[in-house]
Amino acid sequence: MKGAGGTNGGVGQFLLGVAMMCGGFYLLLNAISVNANFGMHSYLYQTSLFGSAFGVTSGMIMIPMIFGIGIIFFNAKNLLGWLLALGSLAAMIFGVIASIQFQLRPMSAFDLIVILVLAVGGLGLFLRSLKGSDEAKAPVQTVDK
Repeated sequence: MKGAGGTNGGVGQFLLGVAMMCGGFYLLLNAISVNANFGMHSYLYQTSLFGSAFGVTSGMIMIPMIFGIGIIFFNAKNLLGWLLALGSLAAMIFGVIASIQFQLRPMSAFDLIVILVLAVGGLGLFLRSLKGSDEAKAPVQTVDK
């Protein structure tokens, strides 16, 4: 009978590893808070030119998008309309992703150690079960009389 992943590894190690990994990564992802400061008034991209700050807001990105969509409705084969609309959409998506901030919530050192042991220990057990056991690979030695 084959074990986990078609190898001679243990099915018990596989199941324990998957359970530990799922629990650990669930707790780790649950301890992360995600914040975004995306809006019409916040800067998506900011640079300084000649000593003064210049920023591009999401509203400024929507202006070329509106013109691009208008050009597309007027003539769907116009390349400039497609470039304006899709370029603005890509800049908007990139700006939203770039404005996301990940932060680990406050927790005790014990909580963090338990989470990491569960996640990484479960991953180790899971991968070891897929490798197969060495006892099954060892050849049987016979004694000649």
